Amino acid sequence: MKKFLLMLPVILACKVDLLQPIVKSVPTEKVSTVAAVKNTGVSTIKFSGYNWIVKNGPGIGPGPNSWSEKNAWVDDAGLLHLKLSYDSSSAKWTCAGVTSEKNFGHGTYQWMIQGPISTLDKNVVTGLFHYLGPDGFNELDVEFARWGDVNKPNVNYSVYPASGTTGTHQRTTTEWKQSGGTSSTHRYTWTNDAVVIKSMNGFHQDDTNMFFTKTFTPPAATIPTVNMPVKMNLWLFRGLAPSDGKEVEIVIRSFKFTPAT
Repeated sequence: MKKFLLMLPVILACKVDLLQPIVKSVPTEKVSTVAAVKNTGVSTIKFSGYNWIVKNGPGIGPGPNSWSEKNAWVDDAGLLHLKLSYDSSSAKWTCAGVTSEKNFGHGTYQWMIQGPISTLDKNVVTGLFHYLGPDGFNELDVEFARWGDVNKPNVNYSVYPASGTTGTHQRTTTEWKQSGGTSSTHRYTWTNDAVVIKSMNGFHQDDTNMFFTKTFTPPAATIPTVNMPVKMNLWLFRGLAPSDGKEVEIVIRSFKFTPAT
């Protein structure tokens, strides 16, 4: 209990995301349409065959932070760019985030990333994840972050329990020294019985150059069962400016979803 109470500030600072689509699907469907965020000001982009809502606005979690639709774009080659930038006109740092218009169910999720995400500033976070909530439930994460402390491991994997259960948040970390350039592949397979995560140096469709793997299984982890949107973001822990004062840009070369059979 004492450990859980100590973790609450980090959970609350990192996980609240106001851009939450409404679920209108049942868990057995592999991909289902979201009854979207009804806001005429919402911008969307097309990436890896899916539509994504671009996060925009001030004082929004996680962080809280300011988010700009200008900080997330797809280039002519079809690659997604996420940028953390300093806005001199407002004297504020602005973050980047996208959320899928669709909800996804059981299957394998894979991201290919170009960028030095193993050496991010201690206050910078890159997230690849599912999130539906309520906060503390229905979430699967791969996060590259040191949470404001240079002595903490730089890769974090989490499984949050299904809502309505007594399951607890399960988490594992590793220290990653990127090798062979700045390309990497990150993948997890989500089933009713387990979440299996794998991370590789380089771009690979298999487990070549895998530097970490972990399997989360009940009862240690109560696996989420509801379909959820996928999110990708680049943001500042607790809204703190990068300690090195530098802007950051990462490129997500692809996102791939393979439904469970």
